[in-house]
Amino acid sequence: MSVEVALAVRAHFAECPTWDAADGTLLWVDMNNGGIHRYHPADGADTVTEIGQPVAAALPRADGGLVLSLRDGVAVTGQDGTRRWLTEWPEQGVRGNDASIDGRGRLWVGTIAGETAPGWLARVDADGTRHTAATGVRLSNGITWSPDATRMYYVDTPTRRIDVFDYDLDTGKAANRRMFAEITGTDGVPDGMCADTDGGVWVALFRGGAVRRYAPDGRLDREITFPASLTTACGFGGPDLTDLYVTSARRDLGDAEPEAGNLFVVPGVGQGLPGVAFAG
Repeated sequence: MSVEVALAVRAHFAECPTWDAADGTLLWVDMNNGGIHRYHPADGADTVTEIGQPVAAALPRADGGLVLSLRDGVAVTGQDGTRRWLTEWPEQGVRGNDASIDGRGRLWVGTIAGETAPGWLARVDADGTRHTAATGVRLSNGITWSPDATRMYYVDTPTRRIDVFDYDLDTGKAANRRMFAEITGTDGVPDGMCADTDGGVWVALFRGGAVRRYAPDGRLDREITFPASLTTACGFGGPDLTDLYVTSARRDLGDAEPEAGNLFVVPGVGQGLPGVAFAG
C-alpha cells in the first residue's frame, strides 16, 4: 500500500471526503474556512465554493446540488447554487458536524456540544424534521453502515470508541447502541469513518496520523500511517471505489508538518460501498 498526495492543498481543516459518482469527482470541505471543494482526479483540478460559515460535510443531492452540514443547521443547494435552510439548530451553542446518507437517501447528522447544551446524533428528514437517536454527545463524528445496512456505526470522539446500532433500513431507525471497537494503543482519537464491501470499518485517527480498519467482528486488522498527524476522515472513491481518500488538518501546527492539511489517497486498498445521494 502506497500513500500518495492527491492534492497538496495544505487545508486548515479538511474533512468529509465523499465520492460523487454522477461526475467522477471527490467532494471535501475545509471546515473552519467554510470552503466546499470538488476535486477532479482525472485532471487534478480542485474548485472551491465559499459558503460563509463553517461547513462539516457536503454531500450530493439526488436532483443535483448538495446537502450541507453547517455550523448552524442543515442547508440544501440547488444546481444553480441557491441555498436554503432545511433546519436550523434550536439549541444554543451546538455546532453541526459530520454527516452521512443511508441506503435510502436519508441524512444522518451529529453535533458538537455547546457550553450549556449537549450534542446529539439524529436523522434529519427532507422536511427538516429531526429524529434523535443519541443524546449527551460531546463531539459527534463518523457515521457509516454495514454492507447489508443492518448496522450503523458511529463515533463520539471523546469516548475513544466506535459504537454500533441495529439499523432498520425500511424505517430509518437506529436502536440498541453498544460498543463495536475501542481505540487503544495510540494517542489518536477516532474521527471520520467509512466502510468497505467486506464489512470492514475504516476510521481516521486524529492526532494519530493513521487510518485503521476494523474487521466486522471488531478486531483491528490493518493500520495505514500518514505523514500528517491530524488525519480527519476517510472515504472510498475512484471509478471502482477502490481508492481510499484521506483528509488531514494543519490547525495549530504551523510549519511543523509540511504535509499537514493535504488530501491523500491510497490506491487499491479495498473497495468501498456505493454512495447514495440525499433524497430530499
